[in-house]
Order: sequence, then structure tokens, then C-alpha cells
Amino acid sequence: MTITLAENYGFCFGVKRAIKIAEENQNAQTYGPLIHNAQEIERLKRDFNVGLSTNLADFEPGSTAVIRTHGIPKQELETLHSRGVHVVDATCPYVTKPQQICEEMSAAGYDIVIFGDEHHPEIKGVKSYASGNVFTVLNIQELASLKLKEKVALVAQTTRKVEEFLGIANSLITAHKEVRVFNTICNATFENQDAVKALARKSDVMVIIGGKDSSNTKQLHSIALSECLHSYHIESFKELQRAWFNEKAHCGVSAGASTPDWIIQEVIDAIAAF
Repeated sequence: MTITLAENYGFCFGVKRAIKIAEENQNAQTYGPLIHNAQEIERLKRDFNVGLSTNLADFEPGSTAVIRTHGIPKQELETLHSRGVHVVDATCPYVTKPQQICEEMSAAGYDIVIFGDEHHPEIKGVKSYASGNVFTVLNIQELASLKLKEKVALVAQTTRKVEEFLGIANSLITAHKEVRVFNTICNATFENQDAVKALARKSDVMVIIGGKDSSNTKQLHSIALSECLHSYHIESFKELQRAWFNEKAHCGVSAGASTPDWIIQEVIDAIAAF
């Protein structure tokens, strides 16, 4: 059986940047998981003594808080600053952009529509920057229940599928007089999704590696499934099952934007051992 890595996979610019920032701030704490990968968070704790707290009250004056790549709500960021906490912002610049758009467009009188998962930390942060009406949807059907003004601004969670985003944009444009569309899906997401689709089409089995809470990894798995029925989402090589590869000639492998190379290599080595 041959094993092929997708043309684009793994750590994106924003995650690489956040990991570097965390490594440069030894003995600090991240506010919330820095990235959606438990093994990498454990490595930062073990090798750089970078802790993790999900409680705002844990950060005392003079302590250092590293902001997660997904960003945090505006009010919580203001609280950290007012408390005298040293804030090191590792928010991905691709996430900062929709935050700025929501703030500017809502101040200009636009209703904000965010295409994404309202329970995801990135969207909780982005949503907090809107001062007026702000709505979160996952599909076109959810648009029907919204009471929107004639001026609407649309942004997207950075890891969503572009085809679905375009569908929501088209629906808004046909229903409202003025629609500002901001494509805030990051380039790495485009590239990884295209690479997974191309590889899945010629594979008998696909393995997608990444955190179970990782939105972009779940999107990759969904795309792989649409092209290859035998597609699996795992966090580590320990989840692999030998039966997945029986009578398979070609295995494709990809990984989410929060998955480090050392985990990917462990998975490839385990598949090769089968």
C-alpha cells in the first residue's frame, strides 16, 4: 500500500506564529487552549512551562497571559488590561481581521451576519466586536428566520467551506439592497481543503489528523468523506485500526492546521507498519 501526504497540510501561519510566541514566553499561561491540539499543548507545558487557564480570575496583576490563536471576547481582553496583566496577543491575524470588520461595519449601521459556529471560541470573540445587531448562521436555511435591515455585512469563520460561504452571500445579495461581503476564510484553509479533495479522489482510504475540537480538521474530514467513503478523523496514531487498511492500495493522509509534524510522522510510521 502506498501512503501519500496531501500537497498542503498541517501547521498554518497563524499556528506557527502562536507556538513561537508561547515558546518565547516561558512560565506564562495561555488564556484558553492556545490551539486545538492537546498533545502540542502538553509539549509546551513540558518543555517551556507554558500553562493553561480557562479562568479569567487566575490572571493576577503582573502575570503574563498569552491570548489563544482563536482570540477572546473584547470585554475579556479589556478586563485583562485593566487588571494590570501583561497581555501577549497570539490571536491569528486572519481572526483579527473579522473582529475589525465587525467593529467597523456595525458602527457604520450595518447588521452583521457571521457564517460559522456560534459555540466556537473564534466566533465568540468575533461576535463581541459588533456594537449593533449580530447574527450567526451555519447554513442558508437559518437566514430565513433573521430580521435583517437593508444594510448587511457578511464575514466568515476562518475555517469554513468556501462553497457554503458563497451560497450564503448569494442569498443575502438577492434579498437585501446593500450587502458588504468580506471573505475572511484564510488562505491556508483554501489550500488544505483543495489538497484534501484532490487526494481523496484517488485514495482508497483517507486519514485526517487533528484535534477532535478543531473546526478546520472537521472540515477536512467532511471534504474527504465526500470523495472517499473510507475516511477517518484521528488525533494520534493510537486510534488507527488495522482493518481500515485491509485490501487498500492507496492511503491518503492530511492534517489540520493545529497538527504538528511530529504527530503526523507518528501516524505515517504506524500506517506503514501495518
